[in-house]
Amino acid sequence: MSTIKVTDVAYGRLRAPDLDVMEEFLTDFGMVRAARTSRALYMRGTDPHHHIHVTELGEPGFVGLAWHAADEEDLHRLARLPGASAVEAIDEPGGGLRVRIKEPNGYQIEVVHGIEAVEPIPVQRVPLNMADKPLNRAGELVRLKRGAARVKRIGHCVMGTPDLRGTVDWFRKTLGLICTDEVYAGSEDNVTSSFNRCDRGEDFVDHHIFYCVKNSHAGLNHLSFEVQDVDDVFLGQDHLRRKGKYEHMWGVGRHLLGSQIFDYWADPWGRMHEHWTDSDRLNIHNAPTLISVEDGLISQWGDPPPEKFIKRFSV
Repeated sequence: MSTIKVTDVAYGRLRAPDLDVMEEFLTDFGMVRAARTSRALYMRGTDPHHHIHVTELGEPGFVGLAWHAADEEDLHRLARLPGASAVEAIDEPGGGLRVRIKEPNGYQIEVVHGIEAVEPIPVQRVPLNMADKPLNRAGELVRLKRGAARVKRIGHCVMGTPDLRGTVDWFRKTLGLICTDEVYAGSEDNVTSSFNRCDRGEDFVDHHIFYCVKNSHAGLNHLSFEVQDVDDVFLGQDHLRRKGKYEHMWGVGRHLLGSQIFDYWADPWGRMHEHWTDSDRLNIHNAPTLISVEDGLISQWGDPPPEKFIKRFSV
């Protein structure tokens, strides 16, 4: 039985020595500044969440992850766990309440509630004329404006750990995540990674919100952000390539597990950020699966993952 059941991921928290440089990258990536102080940068997407990405001023690093609680009572329940903070007011833009606790690898987990909502940013989308619906855009022309992708929201996060089972069990027992898929190498008892999603009962949720990979050291593999549609994935890649100063990590392709159309880029300190669209949505009736690494961790079209992507875990 889990302590609580989080409803969504809220934001990732990183550190960088130059907030101007980080803001430039995240703006080119497709986010919008929500707030900035002398010590931190807060970036948002088009959805009404106040912020979905936090960068603290300091030496480059991965600080941790934040998750949305269903209600304030869940914060009080979590605060009773050993090592957890009290329920505290968030002294940052957007306000709200949180509890802080360390996950098994020592990274900070924030569970938050009551952060201020903001007005969504209007987005105009182009209907697609599909084979079975050829008149979705009857009489209209496609005239896209070059520029950054339009990030909608944070979708999931991926971590590496030497203790896969201990880390995954902690997230399930503490935050109420449930298994979607587990991936094995060689024999079925050699599980090397685990896809986990929110448990919202009959409601459909993203295929995964937390993916954990067995690795020699703990760290962040990537933070993942939904964009508006497939045009945004390609517009985003075009824009970042034209900038000529960011490292492209992998894509465009379509995952097998999760099915997202994806594209990955590294920020100026090497931390990976993903654009994606079109994820699988599952509910409590979708049973967990066990799948081999050869069958599961592939791209259904596009290039296979390069070594630099597989081995990138930022501490």
